[in-house]
Amino acid sequence: MVKLFVGGFPLEMTELELVKMIGPHGDVETIKIVRDKKTRICKGYAFLEMKDRTGAENAVIALDGTPIADRILSVKINDDFVKKTPPPRKSFGYGNNNNRNNNNSRPNNTRSYNNNNSQGGYRSNNEQSPSGDRPRRPRKTM
Repeated sequence: MVKLFVGGFPLEMTELELVKMIGPHGDVETIKIVRDKKTRICKGYAFLEMKDRTGAENAVIALDGTPIADRILSVKINDDFVKKTPPPRKSFGYGNNNNRNNNNSRPNNTRSYNNNNSQGGYRSNNEQSPSGDRPRRPRKTM
């Protein structure tokens, strides 16, 4: 699929009218007219996905620079439409990401709250806190 940028069309133009204008040059897969979030008024440009590059190139050749009402239509192939891979995740002090499933990378401090010995979230006298016998520091209040 090839993505097209279409700009400079009248603000009153609908998706259907835009597809009727570009459709004879190639098969249009999707269309998205960009609108203002609050007022839902068209901003005057849209993105289209066409099935093949030849149809997109035909649309650019035929329609780019065409006057419509008091505006001039701009049709460009958006070559920047390459799905970017997300950057690699950063490690936060527990080793690199390759050790994520090793037992050595991070201690497992999970607690089960479904056992019958639970006391409503409070530790019983025989349970030890994760920090040992050290008392907890109080929270800072603002």
